[in-house]
Amino acid sequence: MTVAAVVLAITPSVALANAAGVPRVRRIVDTAWSGGAMPIVVLAPDPDGAMATALAGAPVTLAAPAPMEGGRVAQFLRGIEVAVAEVRGTSGVLIWPARMSWVGPETITSLVEAHGPDPEALLRPAFHGQTGWPALVPLTAFDALRALPITSTPDQLVELLGSSGAMRTRTIDLGDPGTILDGDTRREDLPPYEGPAAPADGRSREWGAAVAATPDDAPLEGPERA
Repeated sequence: MTVAAVVLAITPSVALANAAGVPRVRRIVDTAWSGGAMPIVVLAPDPDGAMATALAGAPVTLAAPAPMEGGRVAQFLRGIEVAVAEVRGTSGVLIWPARMSWVGPETITSLVEAHGPDPEALLRPAFHGQTGWPALVPLTAFDALRALPITSTPDQLVELLGSSGAMRTRTIDLGDPGTILDGDTRREDLPPYEGPAAPADGRSREWGAAVAATPDDAPLEGPERA
């Protein structure tokens, strides 16, 4: 199964803010790619080309957002539509607000792996019991999304989707503080990354080993592109 990432960069000032030396949106795209998400879509207005410059060379599709009068739900739907058009076999989409720049690639890998045996569940990462982002929304949720209020915030949309009865919600504590703390928290002020108590797919893995062995300035690596 293929899981896409849709980055909601609707407010350029938030998406382009500094995240340890790179724009938040670029850090998110690199993390999504390293974690195994594909395709990666960034929804953002780009009147001056700053977004395209920040994403230059990244494996990403930069797409115009839906008309804002449609609310945030229109952005969810637009992102899903672009992702499915990029890869027809897409079965789930990671909805990722651009303010959430500190999510780790292991978290993305865990969510993607958890989606495989549970493809119709809405998956949410958590840290110490607090639910965070990104949310993995199955493609089966598309019709349910259409029925949600256009005045809802992204947090409300995911909560409403989970309580609609259209699907089961599963929350997985992945030990990643970046899932609940946004880019307004300095990287050095984040609590330590812990990793999940158990892998989401049931297979054993030494969480964080690859990251620990990688210099801070080394590029993240993702799957080979077809």
